Amino acid sequence: MTDVNTQLATSVDSLMYEFEVITNNLANVNTPGFKRRCNAFTEALQQRMTEDGETVSSDRVEGFDFTQGQLTLTSRPLDFALHGKGFFAVETPEGYLYTRNGSFQVDQNRQIVDNLGRVVAGVNNPITIPADADLSQISVSNDGTVSANGVSLGRFKIVDFGENEGKLNIVGNSCFAMQEDIKPEDATDVVVKHRYKEGSNVQMVEELVDMIMVTRMYQANMNFLSTTKEMSASLMNVAMA
Repeated sequence: MTDVNTQLATSVDSLMYEFEVITNNLANVNTPGFKRRCNAFTEALQQRMTEDGETVSSDRVEGFDFTQGQLTLTSRPLDFALHGKGFFAVETPEGYLYTRNGSFQVDQNRQIVDNLGRVVAGVNNPITIPADADLSQISVSNDGTVSANGVSLGRFKIVDFGENEGKLNIVGNSCFAMQEDIKPEDATDVVVKHRYKEGSNVQMVEELVDMIMVTRMYQANMNFLSTTKEMSASLMNVAMA
């Protein structure tokens, strides 16, 4: 009985984790550039759970879904969206972070920054908008070169991690950090779309369906746990009679 209870506890713990993943995805359904977190636990349960509700083990395989989010025209001069594989690089005291959220602004130094005021990296230097240039005069080429009044101001540092995308670590605010054993490369299969933003790739209906399934599995495990406790109590009563 102890082994069964241990398996149940592990299964319930994994279901609670899965529930947290789903609720976090749903909370970011409208976050620009957000990439949904996914794992194979739910799929494994679907494939391995028997018709009578027998519980299963819980091998988690975590990761992120980096599929393209929908691009929406905003007409905002500091909105930039990436179409294809790649990430904007953001400068922080701890090193670069990487994001698909290209809704930027300018700081007091007229440098392009993210919504937390962190400098968006350029290939050589941060991109600075001249004081005499209106934001409406900004234009961007497909490769991320920013210009104002026909004068080039620099090019966004846009990188790709290829097959190592799955090794990126989420750090919040739709940003990722890379592990020490991987290095980014210059993105080559990407186009910068000016005055567009990339939406979250969370599919609300799919997440809600997963939430219902996880909830039902949780209830099934708790019901089974309750049954085993009742059986143990009955056996104890018989033994003490």
